Amino acid sequence: MTEKMTYTGVGVDYNAMDPFKRIAQLAGKETAANINRLNNGEFREAEMSRGESVYLVEAAKSYLAHVEEGLGTKNLVADAMYRLTGKSYYEHIAQDAVAMIVNDMITLGALPLSVAMHLAVGDSGWFNDENRCRDLVEGWKKACNLARCVWGGGETPTLKGIVAPETVVLSGSAMGLVKPKERLIAANNIKDGDAIVFIESSGIHANGLTIAREISERKDIFWRRIAHLLLPERFKLSALPNGYLTRLDDGRTYGETLLDPTHIYVALVEDCLNCGVNIHYAVNITGHGWRKLMRATQQFAYVIERLPKQLPIFEFLQKHGPLDDTEAYGNLNMGAGFALYVPEADIGAVLRIATSLNLGALRAGYIAQSKEKKVIVRPKNIEYLGSTLGVR
Repeated sequence: MTEKMTYTGVGVDYNAMDPFKRIAQLAGKETAANINRLNNGEFREAEMSRGESVYLVEAAKSYLAHVEEGLGTKNLVADAMYRLTGKSYYEHIAQDAVAMIVNDMITLGALPLSVAMHLAVGDSGWFNDENRCRDLVEGWKKACNLARCVWGGGETPTLKGIVAPETVVLSGSAMGLVKPKERLIAANNIKDGDAIVFIESSGIHANGLTIAREISERKDIFWRRIAHLLLPERFKLSALPNGYLTRLDDGRTYGETLLDPTHIYVALVEDCLNCGVNIHYAVNITGHGWRKLMRATQQFAYVIERLPKQLPIFEFLQKHGPLDDTEAYGNLNMGAGFALYVPEADIGAVLRIATSLNLGALRAGYIAQSKEKKVIVRPKNIEYLGSTLGVR
């Protein structure tokens, strides 16, 4: 018997992490008055930006935006593939990191002005690999161009004893602007009957990599368990025959598919706003998967009637995890990297703009009043209650 894989089971437990986020938000709220002497203070309208993907501060004719985000563990896949193939993939890793930052920023209509890189290494010798460093720099520059912002600087500390010598922790931050204020995308604009438009992902993006790495790397864990007889038969997991070099049905390797760079959605949101699309809310579908669709505080049901095109990587992950549908859609993007909530009248404009940017898009569902907050994925017969998303 093969045990089904879960995100919690591989060490990523949102039930442990999310309470910390909430107490940090409450503590942060208590510092809000500190900036009153400098400008109008933090954004006041229902304090809606606390608990959102981007934090806003009010200015006279705009809202200032700030985001801090990290890549996660995707660079470990790049490191493994570098050893196996001689290709660093760090230009892709750079785009992933920038995307994690700027895709959060645009959810409230803020456009990024500048992005800073934070690259922490465990050993300064990491910088001696000129090929990898060049790929990282060129990839970060390209990603900033895709995000229509400037690369403003960063920090490169050596943290011996904290970061493993052979790897890095890649993260960054960004400043942005909502201007004019009327361009603010606020959750209180969501209406009963709004359409949910999914924008395609390029693949796994930069969340769920802990599960993906476990699937490839557990071959050694499997044999170690057998050798030491630590666990009963039902915990024995099948291994990929060639690890990251295992071929998917489309002929590409598992490793290179995992490393497809994350789409950057800045141009999509900016072009929609420039064309007068009335975006009521936007969601960057990262951690918590499709549960993220109910991030707003109101009591709505988010009903999904159509699924995006199933990408080979997700079929592979579900098969080899194995991951059941509830676990997969509750933690991975499953082909939907970003979501816009718009009136029915604006669906056509969103689809046209997405097409012009070579992004797939579809009207996936709708929003309805409900006695309790929930996401309903009808084609999969899945329902996630609001209690499963504890980010506020």
